Amino acid sequence: MIPDPPPRSTPPAADWDDLSFADRMATVHFRVGQRPHITVDPQVCRTCPAQPCVTACPADLFTPTADGGILFNYEQCFECGTCYMVCDQDGAISWSYPDGGHGVVFRRG
Repeated sequence: MIPDPPPRSTPPAADWDDLSFADRMATVHFRVGQRPHITVDPQVCRTCPAQPCVTACPADLFTPTADGGILFNYEQCFECGTCYMVCDQDGAISWSYPDGGHGVVFRRG
């Protein structure tokens, strides 16, 4: 089992609106499960001419490979579902909720 990371400090609520997206993401606590909640089929991705997941993912977790496939880092995913919504290739992305007690926890104020 993967241990939980140490808790991060959360800025006061009054300062929240002034934080950049990157700084807000730094307050996110990830409990990574043993089973990925999103899987990407690189074989299907190789046939995708646009690969919209690469630019649509707000956490920047999709990386194109030299052979036309995609590498995906599910461990830092905050489960927004954007990749699943923009993908038009059947079978490229499989998405499910993380196992109970795992996933992302947003901490604010």
